[in-house]
Amino acid sequence: MSYLRTFVPWIVFAVVPHAYWQWAALTAVVLSVLELGIRVRAGSKPEALVIELGTALFFAVIAVLAFANPETSLHDYVPALANGMLAIIAGTSLAIRVPFTLAIAKQTAPQEVWEEPLFIRLNYVLTTAWAICFVVGAVALAFLAYSPGPRFAVMVAVFVIPVVFTLRYVAHVRAQAEASEASA
Repeated sequence: MSYLRTFVPWIVFAVVPHAYWQWAALTAVVLSVLELGIRVRAGSKPEALVIELGTALFFAVIAVLAFANPETSLHDYVPALANGMLAIIAGTSLAIRVPFTLAIAKQTAPQEVWEEPLFIRLNYVLTTAWAICFVVGAVALAFLAYSPGPRFAVMVAVFVIPVVFTLRYVAHVRAQAEASEASA
């Protein structure tokens, strides 16, 4: 579950009450910069830090906006914008052929599988699933901008659905690979 650390700034921002969005954004900036620092010190290359860089940039912009104009009309659309940014990050990572889940998976997967086609394909599928959830979340949250009840449910679902899919899909692929090895 090391991938959850990557999403901590997003989760913190989502759960802090709406009225304190400036502080939630500032906290998210600090958390994202800390994670970025940890990953850089651990030797991660820039192409493996797409989500961390995008997260830091997004929350830096939101924090500046939030403190400069706390009453901005964009405030109600920030959850939709956050999901839109995550969709852009996921899409960019696919476009540059480094799915963001690949860097996360490498934190726990043995190095000998990193170049295997199955491992790489698995991460393309996972990143695509996350991207789809983020796009759906962005659209749903834009429509629900002034409706806080269902909006929180959508924000939770946007993370829970891909987490569950990730866990199940990885287990499924792993079981198939083990079955193939056993029959060979």
